[in-house]
Amino acid sequence: MQGNWLEVAEQALDYGVMGTLLLMSVVSLWLFIERMMYYKSVDLESYEKRELLELDLSDNLSTISAIGANAPYIGLLGTILGIMITFYSLGEIGAVDTKKIMTGLALALKATGFGIIVAIPAIAFYTIALRKMERLLTYWDVRHDGSGQA
Repeated sequence: MQGNWLEVAEQALDYGVMGTLLLMSVVSLWLFIERMMYYKSVDLESYEKRELLELDLSDNLSTISAIGANAPYIGLLGTILGIMITFYSLGEIGAVDTKKIMTGLALALKATGFGIIVAIPAIAFYTIALRKMERLLTYWDVRHDGSGQA
């Protein structure tokens, strides 16, 4: 009974953490593509105030940034919980099984690795989108001489 509970906990942890990280990866890619498409189609001349343009250009950037900043922590949480489950299962057995320890630790560490794999592109997406936004704002400023008038 107890061994069955541990298998369920391991699967829930594995699918929960990896599923969350996969979802975060898809969302960050989706938002990045959406921003790039929006930046290509934005009509700078339709904005009278820089602040309104900046609000529209910065939509979804904070979400991409939050994904990049938090993905490693979700991976780390998965690793910590995986290690806890591994040690708990070893305590239940009452014997030291090196193979079980190494396998449990390796599987737990994949969560940290996947968290980093999700974070690196998300931060790159954020940086690229932020730079594109800054360039568009600069073009707007040049065209309006900073006075808000064309």
